[in-house]
Amino acid sequence: MKTLIILAHPNIANSLVNRHWRDAVLAHPDKFELHDLYALYADFKIDVEKEQKLLESHDKIVLQFPFRFSNCTPLLKQWFEDVFTRGWAYGAESGGKLKGKKFALAISLGATEADYSKNGIVGFSVDEVLAPFKATFNFVGAVTLPNFVSYGFTYDKSEQAVENSAKNYIKYLNIYKHFLLPKICHHYSYHLLI
Repeated sequence: MKTLIILAHPNIANSLVNRHWRDAVLAHPDKFELHDLYALYADFKIDVEKEQKLLESHDKIVLQFPFRFSNCTPLLKQWFEDVFTRGWAYGAESGGKLKGKKFALAISLGATEADYSKNGIVGFSVDEVLAPFKATFNFVGAVTLPNFVSYGFTYDKSEQAVENSAKNYIKYLNIYKHFLLPKICHHYSYHLLI
């Protein structure tokens, strides 16, 4: 079964990193299915039934987005609110449709890894700022796998850095696909442009 990549970038045409990640994913249609929320729902009118069926048909889901102001993009936030409904994602009625499904995040950060520390400008680690996502996945009975996190995009805008990030993203997805993510894969630290 293919890994579902849910892309949530509001301006993918002008993105360096997420656009390269998207293109790298699209080069492997036999392994990954890309689902671009902004391409489908630019009007923010989400087809909830379609999204729920898509999630039901995949065991492994990666949410790919730029991490800004310690949060996901607005459409992805709405997607969570609309799609993870009581009686479907959770609740005694007939919920639990996400139970046991494996979720991970693939996020790009403009700040450096040092910025995401107790003494850094953010003052919290990436794990700490991503805790609400993990809590959401826990609440619906899903399994949270290690995330793909790339730092420092504002500081190194070189094409080589962007290409390396895309290659490492595909390596990560291939490891993720086989559930062999070692602890050291928890954070990938690359200096790229969002």
